[in-house]
Amino acid sequence: MVDFGNDWNDVMSGEFDKPYYRQLRSFLKNEYMTKTVFPDMHCIFNAQKFTPYSKVRAVILGQDPYHGRGQAHGLCFSVQRGTEMPPSLVNIFRELNSDTGCPVPDCGDLTGWAESGVLLLNSVLTVLEGRAGSHRGKGWETYTDEVIRKVNEKDSPVVFLLWGNYAKQKSSLVTNSRHLVLTAAHPSPLSAYNGFFGCRHFSAANRFLESRGEEPINWNLSE
Repeated sequence: MVDFGNDWNDVMSGEFDKPYYRQLRSFLKNEYMTKTVFPDMHCIFNAQKFTPYSKVRAVILGQDPYHGRGQAHGLCFSVQRGTEMPPSLVNIFRELNSDTGCPVPDCGDLTGWAESGVLLLNSVLTVLEGRAGSHRGKGWETYTDEVIRKVNEKDSPVVFLLWGNYAKQKSSLVTNSRHLVLTAAHPSPLSAYNGFFGCRHFSAANRFLESRGEEPINWNLSE
């Protein structure tokens, strides 16, 4: 049983006893014992640990963690302090600045967003060093799809920011009409100019939340 330290414990009750997760756990135990896996095993569930279920007001969905040393720490698109910002994150901050005027922060740690109610969820939560996508198809997608379904069940409005074709596919899990789904191209340099730049998702998310009587997300990481 994973202990999130918050209300996700009740929300995900029973998930860790399912056969698929037991098989995933056995696989991960061997991987962490014999290979270099990111993030650190204590950081795997940081997205849910840092953003309690009751506090989720937005979801940003990534695919799998960064696979370089010192990068991944359990939050999608985020890197640990002292680590160079990956190109996609640079483009995210560029769009944020253009959209809202928030200054570009001096580090790529997005913990502040998580604490403001943004669930920074990767679809796959672990990866081998230097091997992107190496833990896909092992069971993580089943788990994180269930996380999205649980957020979909919330009575309070949530904004889903889905960037890139992979993330857009998850829109089928968002069936609750009280929520808002925003889609755009992936912020990668390969696609950012095809619809990510200029999407203005950050301000759109806050306008939606405020129109529903909710507190806006504090996107400013420099405060």
